[in-house]
Amino acid sequence: MADEKPRKEFIKITSGDMAQPFEWSVGRHGSKFLAELRDNKRFLGIKCPKCGTVYATPRQVCRTCFVEMKEWVPLGNEGTIETFTILNFGFVDPDTGTERPVPYTCIFVKLDGADTSIGHFLDETDINKIKIGMRVQAVFEEKRKGSLLDVKHFTTVSE
Repeated sequence: MADEKPRKEFIKITSGDMAQPFEWSVGRHGSKFLAELRDNKRFLGIKCPKCGTVYATPRQVCRTCFVEMKEWVPLGNEGTIETFTILNFGFVDPDTGTERPVPYTCIFVKLDGADTSIGHFLDETDINKIKIGMRVQAVFEEKRKGSLLDVKHFTTVSE
C-alpha cells in the first residue's frame, strides 16, 4: 500500500534459540567513555566539581552532591581488585551466541585515578592466586567496536 510507513530495522542479537531485538542509547557520557576505549584504549572518568569524586563509568550528576559534572579526567589502564567471584555456571554471550567457558572470574576493579569501580573479567580462575587489593591491568581486543567488552579482560600485574 502507498500509505504504509517503512518499518524501522532493529539490531538482532541471538541468545541460543531466543531472538532479543533491542536498541538503546548510552547517552552523551557513555558514548564519550566507550569511544575513548574503542579509539585510544584508554579509560576516562568524570569528576564532581563539589566533592571531587571521580566516577568510572561516567555519569552526568554526582550521586552525593547532585550537581552536574563536566570535567573529564584520564584514568589508568591499571587498577586494584575490590572484590571478585569465580563462577562455574556459564552464560550465553549475546554478541556471539556462544556459551562462556567455565570457570571464569568476575571482578570489580577500581581503576587508578577513580573513586568508583567497574565490573569485568579476570583471566585467572585459581582462587589461591587472586586476592582483594591485587593489581590488574586491562587487556584490549585487537578489533574494538565501542563496548565495555573492547576490554577483553584484566590480567594480574607483577609488583
